[in-house]
Amino acid sequence: MLKVRAILINTFREAVRDKILYNLLIFALLIIGGSILMGTLTIGEQQKIIQDMGLASISIFGTLIAVFVGIGLVYKEIDKKTIYNILSKPVHRYQFLIGKYLGLIFTLFVNLMIMVGVFFSIIFFINGTIKIALIQAVFLIFLELMLVTAIALLFSTFSTPTLSAIFTLAIYVIGHLSHDLKLFGAKNQQIWIKNFTKILYYIMPNLEYFNIKSLVTHNLPLPENFLLLSSLYGITYIGIILFLAICIFEKRNFK
Repeated sequence: MLKVRAILINTFREAVRDKILYNLLIFALLIIGGSILMGTLTIGEQQKIIQDMGLASISIFGTLIAVFVGIGLVYKEIDKKTIYNILSKPVHRYQFLIGKYLGLIFTLFVNLMIMVGVFFSIIFFINGTIKIALIQAVFLIFLELMLVTAIALLFSTFSTPTLSAIFTLAIYVIGHLSHDLKLFGAKNQQIWIKNFTKILYYIMPNLEYFNIKSLVTHNLPLPENFLLLSSLYGITYIGIILFLAICIFEKRNFK
């Protein structure tokens, strides 16, 4: 556990020094702040605009941070050949990988808290209160970011940063269009397309399980046990992805 914690802390320090992290964070804060201006331009819709833009900004920029920082977690160590020094010590490969993952999750959490702090401050200034639905939405966004990070880490164990970014972003897009993908396959006349889309639908993560922005914005209630089932789905999927990443990393030859 101490070894994992040491790698976690080192990964967090490396991520904090990454310039792209600050660029994305500053841009996200500007978008969240700009939602106030957008809200004032729409009479009677200020609260909805701010909530929608705020949650969307947190989700999108959190994803970009997870992808563009996560894809280099393992590759940088291999490219700089520091992986040899780390693995020559009494550190198992799975400990190294889990430490890297938790380090980025902690980085994401800190950045998320900064964005959420600004967002909630704006909401509180306007409404004088923070709805529980907003907290639930942020929780599910963080769970989604944990899953996206695991996917980015998986690709970083065997691919280059460019390809890892492309693959991760592709899965992110497919994950949010999984329902449309299923409908497209069902309506298509080609059998192979139907089977292919069906396989994609069940293999790819359904990221819409973590998206309740429209419900929160329009003050609609969550379906019964939605939060619990989405959490279980996310944790299970993260576990599977990390297991695959560890299996691939264990078999890699760094000689």
